[in-house]
Order: sequence, then structure tokens, then C-alpha cells
Amino acid sequence: MMFMSLVLTAWFLAPWQVQPMVTSAWLADHLTDPKVVVLHVGNARDYAVHVPGARLVSLGDVSVSDRSETGLNLQMLPPDELKAALEAFGISDDAHVVVYPAQNAVQSATRVVLTLAYAGLGERTSMLDGGLTGWVREGRPTTPDAPAVRPGMLKSLSIQPLVVDSAFVRSHVGQEGFRVVDARTRAFYEGASTGGSTAQPHKTGHIEGAVNVPYDELTDGASQFKTLEELRAIFDAAGVKAGETVVAYCHLGQQATAAILAARLLGHPVLLYDGSFEEWSRLPNAPVATGKNK
Repeated sequence: MMFMSLVLTAWFLAPWQVQPMVTSAWLADHLTDPKVVVLHVGNARDYAVHVPGARLVSLGDVSVSDRSETGLNLQMLPPDELKAALEAFGISDDAHVVVYPAQNAVQSATRVVLTLAYAGLGERTSMLDGGLTGWVREGRPTTPDAPAVRPGMLKSLSIQPLVVDSAFVRSHVGQEGFRVVDARTRAFYEGASTGGSTAQPHKTGHIEGAVNVPYDELTDGASQFKTLEELRAIFDAAGVKAGETVVAYCHLGQQATAAILAARLLGHPVLLYDGSFEEWSRLPNAPVATGKNK
């Protein structure tokens, strides 16, 4: 079932200048538009099959990771570095950026969408509903050839207050008008599985007071988001009320962005706890709980 593309509330109060989700039919009709910049979020191997004109983007291109014992992964780049990275992909102030995941890793594409919104370009950014999987399934053209990319020109980025820290989360868990959402799969939220690595395991469970909206239940199992009615039912079942600000987290700040996009489509103000459970697990006296949604 195709997603119902709607022009809804943007990241805060301004209307979207473009559709938040576009179909493959729309993209096929606009591939030759010089203002449309298509980003293929994946790696060099899967880029062997891509939408004509799409530029290859990895999460490492638009984030920074500190691999030390005390460092955090997948954090936002400093503004000047982020501006340079986006310009390198041909993004200018008048661009309409269309982002899609290569291999059904919708959370990778939504992380790029969130990054563009953080950079102040959210109102000019769309997700390709169904991603590359849907594009290929519909028999649309692909190519192995990388396009020649002319660098874009952006003004100084208008960084948006979309990213919050652990202190914000501590003070807003249970606060009226806010809902802290854990976007990891149910096993990690409930405590049946523990995230992190062998060398640096996370704590078992979730931020006490957070509710669970698993990112893998928001799509059809590929890269196509469920209908608004289905998404609303998922958020309702988790206890997220209409109008509440969704403060989402996951392991590192990637899966959370899928929940953020879904919440945004439903009209919620949204925020990302970018340190996510990787950071929360290291904090002294940071409350953690196990069990199902209450």
C-alpha cells in the first residue's frame, strides 16, 4: 500500500516547501530537474545499482564518530564541516533533496533526512517512499554510473534545535507534553537482548519512563512506511498522545530517526537524543528499567 503523501507540519511550525514523502512516479518525472538532488544512502557495493543521477552518501560522510572508550558514535558534524559535506554532494539553497535507502536500511536514510533538517534544509527534503527496493520493483531505470557532480553553494547553515542531551532527557521523562521514545526493537527495550559490543556493552533495558516504538514496525519490512492510520495506531498503542513532543533515542541515534520521521508525519514536534543508549549506559545513576510498555 503506497504511503499517502501529505504536506503536514514541518519540524516545528513552518509548512513544508516540498512533500515529505515522494513516490517513485514523482521522482521519475523529476529526475531531469536540475534542482532535484538524489542521495543514495549506502555503500560502494550497493551503489552498483542506483537511481540515475543519485549521489552515493554514507553515514560517515555526514557524521562523526569517536571510537575511543569514552567517545560517541554517529554524532552531528560541526556546522562548517557539515556545510562543506552537503555542498560536496551538489546541494544548494534552492535544492529539493530526495533521500532513499539502498538495501531496506530505512534508518540510514532517515538519519540523513534528520541531518538535513538539523542543517536547516528539512523543509526542502523528501524521502523516496519504498526506497531503491520499490523503485526496482516497479521496473524503473537504474545505472551503475556515477554522475558528474558540481559542488553546491549553501549560505551559512541555519542549525535547528533538534538534538538534545542527556540532561534534557532526564528532565523531560514524564513531563507533560513530552514523550521519550525508545526506537530499538522490542528485545532490546524489554531487556531480552543487550546492545553495544563485547568490549563496551550497554546496560540491559531502556531509559526508565521511556515507551517503545520499534523502528522495524514502522515500515512494510522494506523501505515503505505504513499508512498514517497504521502509524497512528502504533504510536497510540505505545502511549504517545497527539501533540506530544517525541524525544527519540536508540542505540546510537540512527534507528531513532525512523521513529522521528514517522512522528513528524503524524504532526508531532520531534527531538533526537543523539547520545542515545550508548551514552545513557555510561552515565552514573542514569535510571534504566526492563519490561514491556506500561
